[in-house]
Amino acid sequence: MPPAVARGQAEVTIGYMNSEFTVYALSQEQEALRESVRRLADDQIAPFAAEVDRESRFPQEAHDALVKADLHAVHIPEAYGGAGADALSTVIVIEEVARACASSSLIPAVNKLGTVPLLLSASEDIKRRYLPPVASGAAMFSYALSEPDAGSDAAAMRTRAVRDGDSYVLNGTKRWITNAGISRFYTVMAVTEPGVGARGISAFVVEQGDEGFSVGAPEHKLGIKGSPTRELYFDNCVIPAGRLVGDEGSGFKTALATLDHTRITIAAQALGIAQGALDYAAGYIKERKQFGKAIAEFQGLQFMLADMAMKIEAARQLTYAAAARSDQAMAGATVPDLTFISSACKCFASDMAMEVTTDAVQLLGGYGYVNDYPVERMMRDAKITQIYEGTNQIQRMVMARQLLKG
Repeated sequence: MPPAVARGQAEVTIGYMNSEFTVYALSQEQEALRESVRRLADDQIAPFAAEVDRESRFPQEAHDALVKADLHAVHIPEAYGGAGADALSTVIVIEEVARACASSSLIPAVNKLGTVPLLLSASEDIKRRYLPPVASGAAMFSYALSEPDAGSDAAAMRTRAVRDGDSYVLNGTKRWITNAGISRFYTVMAVTEPGVGARGISAFVVEQGDEGFSVGAPEHKLGIKGSPTRELYFDNCVIPAGRLVGDEGSGFKTALATLDHTRITIAAQALGIAQGALDYAAGYIKERKQFGKAIAEFQGLQFMLADMAMKIEAARQLTYAAAARSDQAMAGATVPDLTFISSACKCFASDMAMEVTTDAVQLLGGYGYVNDYPVERMMRDAKITQIYEGTNQIQRMVMARQLLKG
């Protein structure tokens, strides 16, 4: 079990968007959690990161280590066999794993993405059936929203679910599904009432062995090569009606509410990637000598390093504040600015990660451009954080709408 998470320590009241709210500094238990995850990541995940990237294979070593340490799905409540970690503790886990291997960080991140719809909207029967296997490490959970012609415009999806007695019959295709083929369970969005747009979308749980359900070949990607990305195919896939998550027509609302919580995990991943690049680059420039001295002594490179660290810390504080808001919302509080701040942290942190990893490559010079050194992998991995769970252009639209409404 990971170190216990204590809430309510080191309270800080912050004014934000004409309101005040309380966030929490890291508790001693959360500091201990960070140290524990970092040790595990350095010892059992980082040694395989380059190989996982080179071979484009699932990081089984990381999965096994995370499951053994109960860090693969820390967000699942204790009532369902989980560790019951809050959003900030989950962010710390993802951040520290991503510092070593971005692909591996998608194990806890996507387990959360796939199961938050259940935590928000599913019946108690569904929760008790599907959450314990994920909590124990016996299963992983993926999330299926995007389609070939419905990416940013997710409400334009075409996958259909037709009621047939005590079952639903699904037909359609989902695209860009993280950990597809590895996960045993999938939260799938499908149209149950055509012609009414988002109000006609419902959510379902699909299992790996369901008849009529299959997965495509892995995509060949720029980065996060150890996390398989595949299409999902539904060809008269029959599932029990009891696997409907929430009410018919509530699926898109659940999907958007889910992303309010899980965009924060992408910010955490971006933080970890950037921190890993900064740490490696800082060590390198202290050792690399030119003109008779370590290049870390040159002020131009010192300024680059300072800017990198400053951007990371700014993104970290925004992400941690968003995690505190997520916890309040999951506890039942009304959090009117959660959508804004979750979009803001994802957008800011991912843009930051791209800048920092690019600078890390620059600091290593020619060595940064070859795969003998990890920063080129980190730069490639960082790019996806600007794209998935809503491109950063979409995040800016979301933020603007939040600022202008009312």
